[in-house]
Amino acid sequence: MTSLSIASIIAVAVGAASPVVVRAQGDVAPPAATVDPSWLQVDTATRTATFQLVAGLTGLNGALNFNGFRDGGLTLTVPLGWTVLMYFRNHDGMLPHSAEIIADTHPLPTGPVAPAFARAFTLRLEQGLASEQTDDLRFIADRGGSYLIFCGVPGHGAAGMWVRLAVSGSVRGPSVAATPAGKP
Repeated sequence: MTSLSIASIIAVAVGAASPVVVRAQGDVAPPAATVDPSWLQVDTATRTATFQLVAGLTGLNGALNFNGFRDGGLTLTVPLGWTVLMYFRNHDGMLPHSAEIIADTHPLPTGPVAPAFARAFTLRLEQGLASEQTDDLRFIADRGGSYLIFCGVPGHGAAGMWVRLAVSGSVRGPSVAATPAGKP
């Protein structure tokens, strides 16, 4: 089994030290989230990207976030044709959450929709999984394009609980990076 070092394949777009931004109203913005290199593991021999997807990792957005990011502020990029294995865990101590890969669409759906890839969703998509419950999403990224990793619990995704998945025929290996947040 051939594996690349995480440092050589992950683009970390946000530094460890984040400045505090003071807004006009005097509110202090929370520090920017950082990308943890342990979230992504790559096996080049089997062409598999393994990603740790954690719902409610931080209190950002009322814990409606994946890995501490919301509104597309994190992008997982995988090469076309690779297998993607996402280990999903709901870290939120209060709310149930789920995950599915959906088409990059606007306006965002208010609940679960058909997944973009076969088996690209967690169990109990609409009800969500309780605190510390886990499930795996395993699919082949067989269509290039832009997708969303979206919480299917009604209202959660529309409230910002989504990050991006890019499937590209022009990249050589998977990566994960902080990206500008915003509408899909």
